[in-house]
Amino acid sequence: MPHAAACRVLVLGLGNTLLADDGVGVHVALQLGRDPVTPPWLQPLDGGTLGFRLLDTLAAADAVLLVDAAQFGAAAGTLRLFDRDELDQHINRTGRTSAHEAGLADLLTLAQLAGLAPRFLALLGIQPQTITWRDTLSPAVAQAVQPASRLAARTAQGWHEAV
Repeated sequence: MPHAAACRVLVLGLGNTLLADDGVGVHVALQLGRDPVTPPWLQPLDGGTLGFRLLDTLAAADAVLLVDAAQFGAAAGTLRLFDRDELDQHINRTGRTSAHEAGLADLLTLAQLAGLAPRFLALLGIQPQTITWRDTLSPAVAQAVQPASRLAARTAQGWHEAV
């Protein structure tokens, strides 16, 4: 395992920004990228809906925090951190409700089978209010971007210190 100074943590924002709240993960990654206090070992990335094309990026990281809209029956804008096991259960329980979710499940399975899965993996889910053709977030989800960015940074910091 690399020394903590060399540890690379990827915050991978997922979703389609043309489908309202579906793109919230991308907005969180972009917020982290704009924050001047984001450390150099933390790489925020707009993963969009790329699926398998993210395998090399995922494999190069020591820890990966996925950020995405997630249906878990809470109020719009609610944050929930799913650890690796909860992430698997969430995907299996809710099924694949979007193209990028199918790609995510397949990407994680491929990484595991190829021995490329990162040491630390979690999903920061944000409950959407609406998934429709619109290039802006709903107000409740827009208000969650900053707190989600802070939670992502704290989670990444914890992983970085654990290496």
